[in-house]
Amino acid sequence: MSEVPPTVRELRLVVTAEDYDEALRFYRDVLGLPERAAFSSPDGRVTILEAGRATLELTDPNHAAFIDEVEVGRRVAGHIRVAFEVDDSALTTARLEQAGAEVVAEPTRTPWNSLNSRLEAPGSLQLTLFTELGDQGLSFGRRADPNERA
Repeated sequence: MSEVPPTVRELRLVVTAEDYDEALRFYRDVLGLPERAAFSSPDGRVTILEAGRATLELTDPNHAAFIDEVEVGRRVAGHIRVAFEVDDSALTTARLEQAGAEVVAEPTRTPWNSLNSRLEAPGSLQLTLFTELGDQGLSFGRRADPNERA
């Protein structure tokens, strides 16, 4: 009799933001993540924002360096980076920059045929914004895995 593994129902990235109000404004009001719930007590505040479908992308240090090289031109990410698929990464990058994010790298076409940008955002998060450009794979020395999107 085989044991059934537990079912994961949600991935939740928890960010402790020194400037809670600025981070909330940025992610909810500017990036457009809908608010699912918010709680406040004498012990503090928390807001849960919807971010569409969540995935956990695990990468080894070599591939993380490759992604940084493609998107930014040098190694810049820490051990956690958040990627959001958006309809228009160029437009969203400009909107987030106007709202206080620092652009680390302007949108660039990647080997996996997406348009990716990199930003430093409130809450001390490094973000990748990506827009899928279609099914045609590009060649940058190897065929990119279709699952390697961010």
